Amino acid sequence: MPSPLFNKPFSVVVEDKDGNLLNALIAKDGQWRFPVQGNIPDKFKVAITQFEDKRFYYHPGVDIIALLRAAYQDISAGRIKSGGSTITMQVIRIAREGKPRTITEKIIEIILALRLELTYSKKEIMSFYAAYSPFGGNVVGIEAAAWRYFGRKPEQLSWAEVCMLAVLPNSPSLVHPGKNRKLLKKKRNRLLKRLYKNDKIDSLTYSLAIEEPLPGKLKSLPNLAPHLTFEIAKKLAKNKNSKNSRVKSTLDINVQKRVNNIIQKHYKRLKANYVYNAAAVVADIETGNVLAYVGNTCDSQNRNENWVDVVTAPRSSGSILKPILYAAMLSNGELLPKTLIPDIPTQIGGFSPKNFNLSYDGAVPANRALARSINIPAVRLLRSYRVERFYNLLKNLGISTLSRPSYNYGLSLILGGAEVKLWEIAGVYASMARVLKHYTKYGMMYSDKDFHSLRYISVDEKNTTSNDLVDYSYFSRAALWLTFNALLDVERPNNQSYWREFSSSQKIAWKTGTSFGFRDGWAIGIDKDYLVAVWTGNADGEGRTGLTGISSAAPILFDIFNILPFSADWFVQPKEEMTYVATCKESGYRASELCENVDSIWIPKAGLKFPVCPYHHLIHLDSSGKYRVTSSCVSPSKMIHKSWFVLPPAMEYFYKNKNHGYKVLPPFRKDCINNLTNNNPMELIYPRDVGKIYIPVNLDGTSSSTIFEVAHRRPNSIVYWYVDKKYLGETQNQNKMSINASKGNHILTLVDDEGYTLTKKFEILNETD
Repeated sequence: MPSPLFNKPFSVVVEDKDGNLLNALIAKDGQWRFPVQGNIPDKFKVAITQFEDKRFYYHPGVDIIALLRAAYQDISAGRIKSGGSTITMQVIRIAREGKPRTITEKIIEIILALRLELTYSKKEIMSFYAAYSPFGGNVVGIEAAAWRYFGRKPEQLSWAEVCMLAVLPNSPSLVHPGKNRKLLKKKRNRLLKRLYKNDKIDSLTYSLAIEEPLPGKLKSLPNLAPHLTFEIAKKLAKNKNSKNSRVKSTLDINVQKRVNNIIQKHYKRLKANYVYNAAAVVADIETGNVLAYVGNTCDSQNRNENWVDVVTAPRSSGSILKPILYAAMLSNGELLPKTLIPDIPTQIGGFSPKNFNLSYDGAVPANRALARSINIPAVRLLRSYRVERFYNLLKNLGISTLSRPSYNYGLSLILGGAEVKLWEIAGVYASMARVLKHYTKYGMMYSDKDFHSLRYISVDEKNTTSNDLVDYSYFSRAALWLTFNALLDVERPNNQSYWREFSSSQKIAWKTGTSFGFRDGWAIGIDKDYLVAVWTGNADGEGRTGLTGISSAAPILFDIFNILPFSADWFVQPKEEMTYVATCKESGYRASELCENVDSIWIPKAGLKFPVCPYHHLIHLDSSGKYRVTSSCVSPSKMIHKSWFVLPPAMEYFYKNKNHGYKVLPPFRKDCINNLTNNNPMELIYPRDVGKIYIPVNLDGTSSSTIFEVAHRRPNSIVYWYVDKKYLGETQNQNKMSINASKGNHILTLVDDEGYTLTKKFEILNETD
């Protein structure tokens, strides 16, 4: 007997969580052959035994009565008219394909059929027959035939449809829906009549069945998750030990269909801007099971790399990593939710980050900087946290695309300098939400299994390994709760902008990202139960003006959330990990004794080690309260001592324009100025790293110039500019000066109208240095 009995490749078959067919790929030999299933529909078993082998369940593999009858018929007709083969013998013949139909081969089939019956059960033999019988063309097996001819599962077929399939293996090359339709219908109806006479169906069923038309052209199989199917096929090909190509996924067919439709709807909108690709993943936070996986848009002509699975493709991260840094710093007590972060022109080494809107706020509360996705505060936070440390954190969280050393990415890591996969970053966000969600389950303890990647293969939850509870995680729940609450304030698209007006609105913490050159638009969001991650762009990397996370990806994200089960609930605040402290309302630091405007907020317990407010100072005013004084010119007993919120000049320069309540320090009284030290009201804004400045050469061979900018506490003050003691000019209000200096070392000197002096040394380099 052949060993193995069958060695044919199967189609890759992907089903949803409930066994609904999502996709199938043709087998390597070009046949539609689905993997063997043990549960054969009862209708088919009745029909096939009535047609091929009435005594199948009673004979030992060979039906002597059938063989004698076949011999009589063949002798009477003078030709082979009937073979008398049982279903068991036909299984043997299919397994030994290509053998001639001779008496010798018939004897071999009989012997092997007897052995087959000793080896396998009747149910298994019937499964072999149902899986390997030819059904015309390149259709093999009852399951593939049901889908190709009728577009349904075998269990959903009518009696007429089952009978049509039952007669096909008898002569599939001669009789199938593509030809000899009259003969096929005649054979089908003959079988239906036999079923009726043998009381297998009633008269009404029979009369309706014989009126059913035969199917027309072959139907296409479902194509609901093509990119996931190819991803599964690749993994099956690598896993040589895997013999089953039927995969039960975690997807929900209804969610998958609706997300497919949403992606296609927005595809029509996006391609008006020559943006052709989009991808989305929807997952259940509790389990990490993926409910929908759309790897790309669908284009019938595949003109725009629509075959690329963007879910697993590395793409520039944009700002999508910022919440991870924010949560990490909150967890370690290196940041408080509303800490003021500088937002001023910044130059660190050769890196000069810019905000998306090319403007500056001077200083921004950390939670608002995150919600508004302002770049410069994020860069300054990363410099404080350290690039290598953040790089290692991302790797530990499951980001596999960091292929270069941390120093190679530098501070640009937080702005899209590294590539990430939609699949992996979605897994990180879902794990963060899972850790927070499990506060009600584990209390102060953490599960070591909560951080894991998303999964699309269905697993038996009973067989998963048990959780080991530990007292730490990558992030504290307090930090995660504050991070997600900050992300609730991300401004939603226009049709979602009024959600705060209704207490019953769905709470969604979400973040967008846009890569340099408008190549990638990201949007990732969570509610208490679900994660949605969306990418938009062009798979070939072409950027398009206007391609941003908020304009291209966010509308898709909120449309997907609208089809998911609604809940107005939110994560429980982990108060056991938090403490209620007094913070300075202006600075967001822990309140010092000088902070008069105090705001008590919840912070992680680790935040108790965060510094007190450095921006409140005790200043001394004269009796009029209009001028600052010192003890060298006014007796302390005649001073007014007042707490004052004072930002450094560069921060103040921008901050006061956006925060009209900010009060600039009063000037010193003139008779007190001569005795001052370290109270310079000027600060160089640009370039910040003034040590070495590269100035390119113009096309005509002349040197370009560079713009220097200085901030002054008193905008109306006049600033006088000198380079190497040579007077350049004066500025007022907008203190900018174009300086064209030769190669080499120079000294910049700034003097204001009150005599304050700021001196900076700098070196001019040319393009050959």
